[in-house]
Amino acid sequence: MAFSPEYRTYPRASAATTAAVLDAGLRAYMLRVYNWMGSGLLLTGIVAYLIANTQAINWFYPLVQTPFGVTRSATPLAMIAIFAPLAFVLVLSLGVNRLSTRTAQTLFWVFCAAMGASLTNIFLIYTAESIVRVFFITAATFAATSLYGYMTKADLTRMGSFMMMGLFGIIIASLANFFFQSSALQFAISIIGVVVFVGLTAFDTQRIKADYVQFAYADGVDGAAKRSVYDALSLYLNFINLFMLLLQLLGNRNNN
Repeated sequence: MAFSPEYRTYPRASAATTAAVLDAGLRAYMLRVYNWMGSGLLLTGIVAYLIANTQAINWFYPLVQTPFGVTRSATPLAMIAIFAPLAFVLVLSLGVNRLSTRTAQTLFWVFCAAMGASLTNIFLIYTAESIVRVFFITAATFAATSLYGYMTKADLTRMGSFMMMGLFGIIIASLANFFFQSSALQFAISIIGVVVFVGLTAFDTQRIKADYVQFAYADGVDGAAKRSVYDALSLYLNFINLFMLLLQLLGNRNNN
């Protein structure tokens, strides 16, 4: 039996259409993830700047008199602000299957605000010019690395596993250096940390892309909306950690 040309080409057209729809959906999803991440970073920056440049700074780091002169000292509220983001990350991570989309989105905003409060002290330690400069360096590095993770055909799974091992090593070394206070060890941690979070940015971007392709038709609209928040959180954390590590390496400290 002979098949007409129209019949023979129909499956190809259908497959091409499906691929085009999937590709358009992926681009829209990635844009949503980056919008969540960018909005979160903006909120974090606003909160940190407002606290550091208003009387609210005295709630976190008031001026106190010491034998060496007047300096700022952390209050219990500052310590709560420093550790609060960790609590939000744990809640978001452990409640991924139980939280509603609206709850996950709300917790994300609260987390970003709490992170801003925890980063207030960078305005006391580093000059504003160096903070802005390092932020743009971080943004350029992040954008290039994330684009690589999105475009590359190489499988970054093994690299991601290796980077996660490096992350655990950094955490252990940082805890040890809390007691040793070694500047050389801190420098090494910062260098290795930059490499780790650059690698994790590429890996997470590729993972997000692969997850969308796998679950595009299974999650539904609500599931995709919630998943975009968690994916944005992963990239947000990579950006913040990369920024802090580069600030330690390239930031200019205040003289006062």
